[in-house]
Amino acid sequence: MAHTKSAQKRIRQTEVRTERNRAAKSRIRTLRKKVSEALTAGDKTAATTAVSELASAVDKAAKTNLIHSNKAANIKSKAAKALAATGA
Repeated sequence: MAHTKSAQKRIRQTEVRTERNRAAKSRIRTLRKKVSEALTAGDKTAATTAVSELASAVDKAAKTNLIHSNKAANIKSKAAKALAATGA
């Protein structure tokens, strides 16, 4: 256990950040599944909104360096390419 007040504060901050990052990454995974499910179901409107939500979440994650900006671009590109393949 940390002895100094500053070290204790850093531990608290790390716990909060870790939980926030975990939630953001989980949201991205969930949205990727949502896009995939909408595309397989053939629901173009749901797929379009899901891709939009995914792009927003990925951009936010990249902005805070939660994921690399190139990975964000790859995720968005794959989602857009899959959406375009359905003719939406």
